Order: sequence, then structure tokens, then C-alpha cells
Amino acid sequence: MAKKQTDAELVEQYMAALEHPMKTEIEALRGIILGANPKISERIKWNAPSYFYREDIVTFGPPARKPDEVLLVFHHPVVVKITSGILEGNFKDRRLATFKNMADVETSHAEVARIVNGIIAEIEGVIK
Repeated sequence: MAKKQTDAELVEQYMAALEHPMKTEIEALRGIILGANPKISERIKWNAPSYFYREDIVTFGPPARKPDEVLLVFHHPVVVKITSGILEGNFKDRRLATFKNMADVETSHAEVARIVNGIIAEIEGVIK
């Protein structure tokens, strides 16, 4: 019987097979999210890398959606309480962040980490 792959192995396999013009930016954002907080974990959700801590926090939008940008969907409902220049949309339970190039990713590094940590802080405040 074959050993079941871990979530991390599935993400690694996904990334190895990913063919996207902005794969370097996707890898960089993945590193930012994982490096933001040691409590965060990754898995595949909606056929893309997704990040969670007790609850879902953020998932990459479908890579085929637009080949000239990378989309992050912050889908933990508490994100609507977070004010940020990189968050877009006026949805009741999520916000989006788009990145057009590596310069966008690099200048947003601290802000992406701040948003992730803000959501984790809210999760810990609500769920003890």
C-alpha cells in the first residue's frame, strides 16, 4: 500500500508541476506567507496552495485566471476588519490582493505578513 502524501508534499508536487509565467512571484509569496508565522500550515485547496491556522486564512487564486498576475484570496471573515492598501474588494467575508510583478511582491512583503498575523491574532483571540 502506498504511503499517503502529506499536505506539504502535495504542495511541493503542485509547485513542481506548476507552469505559470509568474511562478517566481508565486514562490516568493508562498515564502512570505509561510515565514510570517510558524503556526501557519499549507495544503492544496481549490486546486491551489492554501494556508491555515486552525481555520483557513488565504489561498492563491486559480493560476490560470490571469497569466499576468497573482491573486491571493484572504478568505477568513476577520480580514474585513483589517485595513490595508493591498486589500481589494468590498465582499462581506473576504478580500483580494493582486500582484503584477516581483516589485509588487517585494514591496508588499511586510504587509502580507502583517495581514496573516492579524488574522492569526484574531483566531487566537476568538478560539482559545
